[in-house]
Amino acid sequence: MYYLLKLFPEITIKSRSVRRHMTRCLTANVRNTLKPLDERIGVKERWDLLQVILPEDLGSDGVGEVEQRLGRIPGIQEIQVVREVDFRTLDDIAGHIVPMWQGRIEGKRFRVSAKRRGEHDFSSHDMERHLGARLLAACGDARVDLTRPEVDVPVQVVDRRLRLIDRRLPGLGGYPLGLQGQAMALISGGFDSPVAAWRMMRRGIKTHFLFFNLGGPAHEAGVREVTHHLWRRYSLSHRVNFISVPFEPVVAEILRRVPDGLMGVVLKRMMVRAASRIARRSRVPALVTGDAIAQVSSQTLTNLALIDDASDLPVLRPLLTEDKQEIIAQARVIDTARFAETMPEYCGVISRRPHTRARRDRIEEAESQFDFAVLEAAIADAEVTRSDRLAERRQLPGEVPVVESSAELAGRQDVSVIDIRPPQERDAAPLELPEVPCLEIPFYELQEHAPGLPRERRYFLYCDQGVMSRMQALHLHDRGLTHFGVYRVPGDE
Repeated sequence: MYYLLKLFPEITIKSRSVRRHMTRCLTANVRNTLKPLDERIGVKERWDLLQVILPEDLGSDGVGEVEQRLGRIPGIQEIQVVREVDFRTLDDIAGHIVPMWQGRIEGKRFRVSAKRRGEHDFSSHDMERHLGARLLAACGDARVDLTRPEVDVPVQVVDRRLRLIDRRLPGLGGYPLGLQGQAMALISGGFDSPVAAWRMMRRGIKTHFLFFNLGGPAHEAGVREVTHHLWRRYSLSHRVNFISVPFEPVVAEILRRVPDGLMGVVLKRMMVRAASRIARRSRVPALVTGDAIAQVSSQTLTNLALIDDASDLPVLRPLLTEDKQEIIAQARVIDTARFAETMPEYCGVISRRPHTRARRDRIEEAESQFDFAVLEAAIADAEVTRSDRLAERRQLPGEVPVVESSAELAGRQDVSVIDIRPPQERDAAPLELPEVPCLEIPFYELQEHAPGLPRERRYFLYCDQGVMSRMQALHLHDRGLTHFGVYRVPGDE
């Protein structure tokens, strides 16, 4: 048994030199993907396909893993599971073909398509007529249709060997990875950005990953996990980089300096501004995002144009016109949806009244108040991890103490609650805990002020949903400040 890998149809229509280049690239990718399983696996390049030959002692588990990996390599349209048998006459060929196809053509229109290579005492046409007659005799309710068949019965003969296709497995399609250059995908761990990155890989683009950390170690751990999954499944032939940028100080500066309605657009501009700098440093010529028109307020055409202006590199958006449900469906197919479904939403900024058509002069005025030294520091602190090391375990902060009733805190002299909501949210819905001392420190200032708070007291952080408070508490624990916990109103998720 061996495998024949049919090329993506768009490869086969290229010029001879381009096709040869693409085929060689695909051959190298297949070798790189399968070599870790067994170095004896052979990959041979042919004009219109590739042949993969497995060691006879590989075992069923190894064979299953080979087939799974082949199905995820960009550039392969179909995987044919093939075995070869000897033959002497056309009747010998019919003895193999008829049992294989009798059930498949029952009640349908069919034709036999024969290909042969070598010296024989019959022509391809002779073979098609003989096998067609034998199939009709074995299945009387089928009929031959040479122009519009429902079933095509392929028969391939090479010298005195009959090539039998036992199974056909779908390939990923697309172009061989690395053929179209490189890009850097901004990834957040939700539904959209992994699908956008996957689409670029399928089109042959070696895709690196850039993560703007808004939620500390716990946030990064989740995004590293989905990134490793994407790389291992669809990009294993190439090593790429995962770059993490600590962006919490940038968010804090935006919340201090930028008017409410413009914060979302300014945050995205800061991200693509930093991304273009980092990508240029890595000699990567394009950025990729998961933006889709009108999905959120920052993704109107007006705002997307303003965001693009902040980048020195082109920003590619493969999901631009997709509906959310289509994106989620694609995420389920590539198996990234399960990560998005369990990952908390780490919002950098939430505007009460975001501008869907921000004005350029207002954006420029707002950014003139921004301290760009904060952005420079974030770029300088970016951490690079090679894709094959993403699965390495990192020390993560443990769970933080959580209380869900003010009665647990009332009367204690060593306890305070810190309301970490932005001022406008506090004013709209004040926290009332008359028996517990309360402090007001916005979350974007907490990491700066927390080290100065007495360690002999216990501080419980409060926000509306409990997500930001837990994230901030975990971040503080990671810094050794373990006297912080979470105050969560019952019912918050």
